[in-house]
Formats: sequence, C-alpha cells, structure tokens
Amino acid sequence: MSERLDCVSVNPQAIKNMVKAKNNMASIPPALRALLELRVSQINGCAYCVDLHTTEARQAGETQQRLDCLIVWREVPFFTAAEKAALAWAESVTHIATNGAPQALYDDLGTYFSDEEIVDLTLIISQMNAWNRLAISFHHVPDARRDI
Repeated sequence: MSERLDCVSVNPQAIKNMVKAKNNMASIPPALRALLELRVSQINGCAYCVDLHTTEARQAGETQQRLDCLIVWREVPFFTAAEKAALAWAESVTHIATNGAPQALYDDLGTYFSDEEIVDLTLIISQMNAWNRLAISFHHVPDARRDI
C-alpha cells in the first residue's frame, strides 16, 4: 500500500498546531500517555501509530510483557487500577458512537485522577483518534525497522 498524500507537507501549519496541542497535556506521565495512544491505535487499526507508540512506550520504560498484553489488559494482573480506569475510558471515548461515555467509567476516573488529568486524558484520547484517522485515510504506514 502506498501513501495517498503527505498531509504534513500539504498543510504543515495545521499539523504543527496538532503537535503543539499535545504539549499542553502535561499532567499525564509519558508511560501512561503512550499506553493510551497505543491502545486507541490498536482499536482503530492504525499501523503507523501502533508502531510509533509502541516505541515511545518502550522509551518511557514500559516492559515488553505489558505491551504484549495491552490488548487484553482486563485479563492480566499487571496494570494498576488507575491504568485500567484510563484504558476503559480510552476504549469508551474511542467507541463513543456506539456506547457513549458511561457515567460509571467517568466516576471511576475520579477515584484516581484530578479534574485536570481527566481533561488531559480525554484530550489525549481524542487527539489520538484524530491522528489515527489522518494516518489511515492517507495510508501512512511505518517504515520497516531493523531493531529486532
């Protein structure tokens, strides 16, 4: 599959603004952010973003086992309750057209995160969905790596 269009070169200012917005969500630690971005990208089937955020998660200190099991995070014991609340919220917001954003999931976030963090989590998830849609729409895929 070849790339349809390089959206970065067509509208670099819009892409820069999206990247700049990412810097305003600093209340969420890089490792959790990478997990959320990776999980949203897995749901959406975005190859480029799965590759990117797996790499970022490793750089943030994530273990290979946690990355391998992220897709089944509910079934394994090595995600914290706070991470599980954030992942459940990420899945809900990503599938918002079919299941909304249930009050119980929102309430669970409040157990572990401040209002600012809940806003930042939701912004991260929303922006990741936008990035996925850009990459998938324009067939942006990762280059092969030789690091494995």
